[in-house]
Amino acid sequence: MNLSEVVKMIATAKANNTLLMEAMWTYFLPHYQFVLHHIKEETFGKILKIEADFGFKPEIDLSSRVFNKSLGGGSLLDIGIYRIFAALSALGEPIHIESKATFYDNEVDSSCLMLFSYGNGVEAHLKSTFLENSTTEAIFHCERGIIKINSRFHGPSDVTLISEDKEETIEFNCDTHGYSFEMLHFSALLRNNKKESDVMTFDFSRKLIMLLDTVRSQRGLNY
Repeated sequence: MNLSEVVKMIATAKANNTLLMEAMWTYFLPHYQFVLHHIKEETFGKILKIEADFGFKPEIDLSSRVFNKSLGGGSLLDIGIYRIFAALSALGEPIHIESKATFYDNEVDSSCLMLFSYGNGVEAHLKSTFLENSTTEAIFHCERGIIKINSRFHGPSDVTLISEDKEETIEFNCDTHGYSFEMLHFSALLRNNKKESDVMTFDFSRKLIMLLDTVRSQRGLNY
């Protein structure tokens, strides 16, 4: 749930010569790899802005995991990580972070808004919330067009490419819930006696949790 735990896990895995990988399933989904390819190749030019949200209204039960701080409850850790992942995988680490949050009576965050700044006006606007159902899309505004991952962007979905004279939606016909893709990757690592993923690397996991820690520190969320 924080950097110190991630660092300890990585060190323990290395000490025991054991394969370890963070189970960020979104990274391995076909539609997300498709989007990362177009971002890397700058099909529509460089990214100018990212908008990513994730929101739903769970039944209020302060005894459940979603609302339990000791189990990583709250909108930031439960669903906000996917929005931060989208920004980090597409743009890397921001140079400045601003955030604000709302809270339940038990000090678990009910919503969190974040603004990641990368310089030259490039920004990522990120939102997680348990207070409303949101579109749960990830939109990459580029110099010559828009790449939009439709709802729900963190799981199997389709992608709409929008340029000045064309709009096209690409279907990926995923016939599973989507976890199979990360399992196939992990199984390949096992078969090849690898101890670290070349996709979801230790360095990426450290950077991801550091961003979560920064937001929590700003908002006084202690885990």
